[in-house]
Amino acid sequence: MSERLDEAVPELEPLRVRDLIRVDGCEADTLCGFIARVAGAMRDSASGVVVNTFDAIEASELDKIQTELSQPAFAVGPLHKLIPAAPAAAAVEHSFLYDPDRACLAWLDAHPPRSVLYVSLGSVACIDHDMFDEIAWGLAASGVPFLWVNRPGSVRGGTQAFPFGVDVSRGKIVPWAPQRDVLAHPAIGGFWTHCGWNSTLESVCEGVPMLAQPCFADQTVNARYVTHQWGVGLELGEVFDRDRVAVAVRKLMVGEEGAAMRERAHSLKIQANQCVAATLAIDNLVKYICSL
Repeated sequence: MSERLDEAVPELEPLRVRDLIRVDGCEADTLCGFIARVAGAMRDSASGVVVNTFDAIEASELDKIQTELSQPAFAVGPLHKLIPAAPAAAAVEHSFLYDPDRACLAWLDAHPPRSVLYVSLGSVACIDHDMFDEIAWGLAASGVPFLWVNRPGSVRGGTQAFPFGVDVSRGKIVPWAPQRDVLAHPAIGGFWTHCGWNSTLESVCEGVPMLAQPCFADQTVNARYVTHQWGVGLELGEVFDRDRVAVAVRKLMVGEEGAAMRERAHSLKIQANQCVAATLAIDNLVKYICSL
């Protein structure tokens, strides 16, 4: 099977075999059976499908959902843009798993536009200590300022102390960050992400290109779309070392390829804002619900 990992999956372009959703410890046939049962239950009992996305990035995928499930699909996203920003105190109480370090926003204020790389692998994913060390060395070697969310418990089987000799003075390390505010900050020029859907959508909506490091579940699918469908990110890949990290960071943040991705990301940001302003998808959903 390993020799087929880079083969394209028919009718699921741009996905390869290695990009398909997988769950550690679960056999492929078992997972496929579960997905088929979920799809069957939706056909039997649902009147429609509501998806947190927008047409500019997933129009053809929405058509496939409607065809496969024989139900209308409503792209009502990006949902986070439809919700008014909460006051900082309320956001801490209701919206985060951890208390965000809002002082990082003042730190960002001191940096030029698009100069800082934001690094966060989400609220669940864990990495090995060797990978943690390579990230630290690679970020330091890149010469790029960085804001790194080093979440408690995010390093598997070891401490989260930085390797001896690595210089992280160019960066700021926090246990958690107010991500939406960070991505909207003009100093942010890139996002090193696990490609969870919320993080992916938030980055797209702020016009921030990405370094994709998926860990599990739908993240491999999202990462492939970021890098090969929308063209707004770079794939770090499975061969992971400090030199590769430094090169990838510089390519995204100061290279011509990264600049082109930033332009495409800005275009998607404009289209996302247009979807929010139009409210057409939400209006159609309300009309459909009222008609049932």
